[in-house]
Amino acid sequence: ADWQDATTDMTTETLLNALKSHWGYDSFLPLQQDAMECVLSDRDSVVVLPTGGGKSLCFQAPAVIRDGLALVVSPLISLMKDQVDGLVAAGVPAACLNSGLEPREHRQVYESIRAGSLKLLYVAPERLVQPGMLESLAEANISLVAIDEAHCISQWGHDFRPEYRQLKLLRAKLPDVAVHAYTATATPTVRDDIVRE
Repeated sequence: ADWQDATTDMTTETLLNALKSHWGYDSFLPLQQDAMECVLSDRDSVVVLPTGGGKSLCFQAPAVIRDGLALVVSPLISLMKDQVDGLVAAGVPAACLNSGLEPREHRQVYESIRAGSLKLLYVAPERLVQPGMLESLAEANISLVAIDEAHCISQWGHDFRPEYRQLKLLRAKLPDVAVHAYTATATPTVRDDIVRE
């Protein structure tokens, strides 16, 4: 068990280094480390943290230290843009695919995916479930799937989006990739619904 402790210490140190170098934080907020360790050990997770509790870092920091591309499902173009702008400003290669992009910008994102130069890719659920989209992403080295605003999955959530229900396609197309759901608001019923989907 000593080697496991040493590995955990090394992982914690690597995560803390990423938090410090990219975001300027010296320590974890409550529950962040547990959530990050779920990502790094490829265990599916549902994370409920209050707004301002550092949910995004729970998948962004592990994405930075892992090989491959983290796929982030996000419901709002403005939210994606804010996250990507923040990541790029922090020195993390990130992009989004959404209907607001010019054709040239779309091509640049796909070129970056093929080149393996991105760490995080934000995609709206509507785009993700379009024919061929998951097949093309399956060819990339997907390190993890993060579903932001995961309460949208549940018909009992306050912002139900039917396309979120189709995210079970992720399991079929990316069977070996762990899926992590993040939300600030989830009643026990909503949490159970997220887990079932």
